[in-house]
Amino acid sequence: MISSSSVALSSITATISMRLASSTSGLFLRLFSSSSLTIPRNPRYLQFHQARWNLPHRGPFFVAQIPIRPFRVILNGMEQSSVVANGGGLSSARVSTLSNGGDNSSELVSFQLSPTCSLEIQKGDITQWSIDGASDAIVNPANQLMLGGGGADGAIHRAAGPELRDACYQVPEVRPGVRCPTGEARITPGFRLPASHVIHTVGPIYDVDGNPEASLANAYRNSLRVAKENNIQYIAFPAISCGVFRYPSDEAAFVAISTVRECADGLKDVHFVLFSDEIYNAWSKAARELLSNS
Repeated sequence: MISSSSVALSSITATISMRLASSTSGLFLRLFSSSSLTIPRNPRYLQFHQARWNLPHRGPFFVAQIPIRPFRVILNGMEQSSVVANGGGLSSARVSTLSNGGDNSSELVSFQLSPTCSLEIQKGDITQWSIDGASDAIVNPANQLMLGGGGADGAIHRAAGPELRDACYQVPEVRPGVRCPTGEARITPGFRLPASHVIHTVGPIYDVDGNPEASLANAYRNSLRVAKENNIQYIAFPAISCGVFRYPSDEAAFVAISTVRECADGLKDVHFVLFSDEIYNAWSKAARELLSNS
């Protein structure tokens, strides 16, 4: 249990009272505050970090109760705390939850990239991710035509609705059949997604690209560049090229995290939202090796 913790809220200091409680429908977290908070339009994501609260807001008081799943929190490779079904303790470390569509616990690994930017890695469904619904974006691992495909690309298009395909169709072709060349990035609104924008990038086909490492790094680098050019503060990546493009997950993880470490200045959070255990484990391992001593 945490009570009477002083937390900065957009330059306003408020007292947050938090209590974990059990009910017949699961574990809940209660928060109370008399401060005015900015609440996004589609609350699906809970994060304790610099006092950003993605929760319902009613009246002059912030009074919310939402279900959360059991999870573990790992900071810089060290497990800090856990929330369990009997109402166990929760540390003051930042915590985020995101449903992965299954019954297993979600796990978060967090690293500080700079004094103002953090890296967070977790399992989940990237189509459900958001921070504030205004300055956040998810990255779509698109094909060069940008009109939808399989895997995460198809899932993002389905979740965003047909408006996303229409917006992609308006992106001019740089040559016949190519709206976004490999390694480049384009941006559209998120439409029906909880995140405000989608950044589309094309990763390399591992067995076809002459220099897949450079092309994959460019996909991450240009996605971050486009984010900053469009005032995006929070960005979530999938594992680009690790699906049908057959990029080995352990190699891709090192490219992804190395590039993010070099290029994330100017953003507040960089997230990786990863669907499978194999890819999540590869990203966590690479992050610990590259960032634990930074």
